[in-house]
Amino acid sequence: MQLDQLKIIVTGAGRGMGAHFATQLANAGAKVAAGDVDVEGLESLPATVAKRKLDVTDETDCDAFVQWAQDELGGVNGLINNAGIIRDGLLAKRSRKTGELSTMSTEAWNSVLAVNLTGAMFMTRAFALNALQTEIASGVVVNISSISRHGSRGQSNYVATKAALAANTVTWSREFAPMRVRVGAVAPGMIETPMTQGMNQKARDTLVAGIPVGRIGTPQDIWCAVRFVLECEYFNGRTIDVDGGASMG
Repeated sequence: MQLDQLKIIVTGAGRGMGAHFATQLANAGAKVAAGDVDVEGLESLPATVAKRKLDVTDETDCDAFVQWAQDELGGVNGLINNAGIIRDGLLAKRSRKTGELSTMSTEAWNSVLAVNLTGAMFMTRAFALNALQTEIASGVVVNISSISRHGSRGQSNYVATKAALAANTVTWSREFAPMRVRVGAVAPGMIETPMTQGMNQKARDTLVAGIPVGRIGTPQDIWCAVRFVLECEYFNGRTIDVDGGASMG
């Protein structure tokens, strides 16, 4: 599908990769509806982008957002599930300094699943229903997974969500085939975003040392892959790793 034919929703569009995707799409002539809980961040997007607060953990809000986008854009034929958070931590650990025992909190587990996975399901479900109601000619969903889906120490919650998104990319591509909707996923490695800029410098340096291309990725690197999924109408049900050649092993 050509970018200027898209009427597309981008979640988590207030900053980072989501803001970059929304901006690139708008610049390419797509009609874009951007949502995020960060309303101030949305204001930095181009004036041509339709903007509205969106809490992807609230199914009623997700349903309302898709209907709003349908009205604002004159239709909806695309969705990028980008909204995501991290709440890293080991499931159980002993402090080297004090010997104190601690675990990943249930809140940390549930909050990441609520945004990264359940939120993506809410949005995709509402998008699919809208596609059936409006009988769109064709459509596309892009899930933002992660190379962490292969397993990453200290990220049990995040890994669970990103692995599930990759698996559901296959599931949804099969379910949505009768309605002419493709589903693909892009799995970034370490990318320069507000989420990664807060990392411990030592941990950051260690991760960069394991990237064969010798640098952290940029939102533009990921946009190149997202654009491919959007435009290549023979791409479906697969996940593309974009990680500079790094391994999460």
